[in-house]
Amino acid sequence: MRKAPKTDVRIQREDFDISAEVRALTEKRCDIGATVTFTGHCRDDGECLEALELEHYPGMAEAEIRRICDRATERFALQGLVVIHRYGRLSPGENIVTVIAAATHRQAAFEGASFVMDFLKTDAPFWKKEHLKDGTEGTWVSARESDNQAHERWQ
Repeated sequence: MRKAPKTDVRIQREDFDISAEVRALTEKRCDIGATVTFTGHCRDDGECLEALELEHYPGMAEAEIRRICDRATERFALQGLVVIHRYGRLSPGENIVTVIAAATHRQAAFEGASFVMDFLKTDAPFWKKEHLKDGTEGTWVSARESDNQAHERWQ
């Protein structure tokens, strides 16, 4: 008999400890054969970014991420799923998001984590604004066509 999947969704300012999150998800769970983690970091491609400001729609963001997690859990028979997304002002190199997918088999864990990230990028109500090293405020970051294409592959 399959245990009820454990899903944990958090939106927070503070950083997270990926190892601790994996331990919490898998501890005393003999039904999990694979765990896949993805962590997205704040990057500075042009070496001009001071910080990235992330905003979200409280309540709505959590609800949308839960819907995404429910779809992933059902579609890939996941045993557990953790999604932590940060908000606030983040410097290059800092963690932004982590997705931890646990399943009986590795392929389901890989696909579940990928599915969640592809849907987070397009469906979760988050906004990113750049703050540049020269003191100017950059623009709100637009969605990328590649994110939309990644989302569409699951249809």
